[in-house]
Amino acid sequence: MHLFRIARILSLAHRHGIDEMLVRHDPTGKVAALCRYLRFWRHNDDTEAVRLRRFLEDLGPISVKFGQVLSTRRDLLPVAIADEFAKLQDHVPPFPAARVHARIEAVYGKPASEVFARFDETPVASASVAQVHFARLRPEDGGHEVAVKILRPDMEGVIAHDLALLGTLAKLVEALWSDGKRLKPREVVAEFAKSLYDELDLMREAANASQLRRNFRNSKLLLVPEVYWDFCSTTIMVMDRMRGIPISHNEALAAAGVSLSELSRAGVEIFFMQVFRDGFFHADMHPGNIFVAVDGVDKGKYIALDFGIVGTLTEADKNYLVRNFVAFLRRDYKSVATAHVEAGWVPAGTRVDEFEAAIRAVCEPVFDRPLHEISFGKVMLRLFQTSRRFNVEIQPQLVMLQKTLLQVEGLGRQLDPDLDLLNAARPFVERWMSEQIGWRAALHCVLEESTYWARSLPQLPRLAHQALRQEGTAAQLKPVLLRLVTAQRRQNRLLALIAALLLAWLALEYAR
Repeated sequence: MHLFRIARILSLAHRHGIDEMLVRHDPTGKVAALCRYLRFWRHNDDTEAVRLRRFLEDLGPISVKFGQVLSTRRDLLPVAIADEFAKLQDHVPPFPAARVHARIEAVYGKPASEVFARFDETPVASASVAQVHFARLRPEDGGHEVAVKILRPDMEGVIAHDLALLGTLAKLVEALWSDGKRLKPREVVAEFAKSLYDELDLMREAANASQLRRNFRNSKLLLVPEVYWDFCSTTIMVMDRMRGIPISHNEALAAAGVSLSELSRAGVEIFFMQVFRDGFFHADMHPGNIFVAVDGVDKGKYIALDFGIVGTLTEADKNYLVRNFVAFLRRDYKSVATAHVEAGWVPAGTRVDEFEAAIRAVCEPVFDRPLHEISFGKVMLRLFQTSRRFNVEIQPQLVMLQKTLLQVEGLGRQLDPDLDLLNAARPFVERWMSEQIGWRAALHCVLEESTYWARSLPQLPRLAHQALRQEGTAAQLKPVLLRLVTAQRRQNRLLALIAALLLAWLALEYAR
């Protein structure tokens, strides 16, 4: 099988002139010698980026999906190749109705006609991993209009085969291309494999949808379909059918009376709420996954679909983003460089002043433009590309965030060319900073620790009494508690009061 995979890769490489590319990028001369020996040469007038895109298309649908993921890794790929990979689209024919019914019967133990009051055999969407059908639940189950997402049959075998093909290709690239080791192709394939296997579990996607819906319950901006858990499994997901107009259809939205400028600002607000409020964001916000409601009380609200890919951010990630955002607005490039260093992403020995100068070269030209012409997503992208020169390890969640930010900016400016994303984001960043630094942060910390305090405070007298029974402990505790009272009186009256009470109790016990 390994030799068969290599033969298939070499055959497709010959067809698309990939061998010629490898010769140009191979300083050892091994590829040229191999090509001459095998008479493996064919002239191709297409650019390298176009050849690579077509090569992935011929490798199969999983390779196409891999190329789509690679298009977001601007920290690894040259711009031209990343742009070309962004053009990759799934062109996967739907699987037959007979296999759809077989899947339903295998999951529910009965035919579709007994599970649903109506089931449309013609899918409304078909992708490399799953396809979607519309249906209606039976009256005893609520009679709701639903969308049924069904995993493609035998996907585990298909994915295992295609991933093995990509793994072999990664080894060849690493061995034969001069830039191969820096690109870490095997690590990239392993990361892709993990995310792909996650997508095979539709219960995980249903959980993502449920979390996002809970985060935006009663929201005036975003609708998320309800998941019907009684009908969900690892291979089938059932959720509300959502009706709306695709966000890319500007004319239809305007004709429906939706304000495009308000819609663009709402999109930015939704994104930054997910990032700074929740630390949990929809990471696949391309136009095919975003609709807009145009009827009733929900008119003008966004509709989110397809929750297979989500991103999560820790408090440290948020802190990194805010520091860079504020430093960028202040033109404080040293702080941007320092944020990378303190995050531990810059290799030891990197000169911060050189890194700062490189960042300045990226950011300074931006400020010659009006704010509404600045693309913060593209600034992040160029920072990632600059970081590549310094071997900075960009975290996967931030790469996912940068990709999503570019999508949000693209959608927003398609709706309103004058969208000022930086000013739209400012209120959320400022609020997040006040929550981290001001009185809100202190209150939040007290509330977070209150459960621990409630358990621990009643135990303190007993613990202190036990400590007093040990010879010399009281004499050691007195100065410690006195310093604690002095230090905390100005900073935290509650802790100071607790310490004072303990000190008084300790004095009484010791006096006995």
